[in-house]
Amino acid sequence: MSRTLVPVRLLVDMPVIRAYAQITADFNPIHVDPGFAAATPMGGVIAHGTLSLNLIWQSIARTFGQAQLEGWSLDVRFTRPVRAGDTVEAAGTESTTRPGTFEVWVRNQDGAAVIEGTASRTQSPANR
Repeated sequence: MSRTLVPVRLLVDMPVIRAYAQITADFNPIHVDPGFAAATPMGGVIAHGTLSLNLIWQSIARTFGQAQLEGWSLDVRFTRPVRAGDTVEAAGTESTTRPGTFEVWVRNQDGAAVIEGTASRTQSPANR
C-alpha cells in the first residue's frame, strides 16, 4: 500500500495574491493589476505559480515534519493558471514503482491539475 501526503488547501483570493506579491517583491501586473491582466492573453489576474508550488512543500512538511524538508527535490510542470477565487489543494501518493518518490499535484476546485510532477528524497537529513 502506498503512502499519501497530507493534503493542503488554500483559497486564492486577491488579498492572498497581494500578500504573496509583497513577501516575494513580485508585483508583475499580471498578478496584481486587474485592468492590465484583463488585456493580456490570460484574460485576467493569475496567481504566482510559486504560490501554488509552495503548497506541495507544505504537504511534504505536514507529512514528514518541517525538519525533513532538506534533501527533497521537485520535478514539476505548471499545467494551467490559478485565478483569483480558485481553491487549490496539494497532495500526492507514493509511486508504486519507485518507493520514496511521490506523484504530486496541485488541483483546483474542479479537480483540474494546475501543477503535476514528482517529489523525491535525494538524501536523508541524517546523511548530510
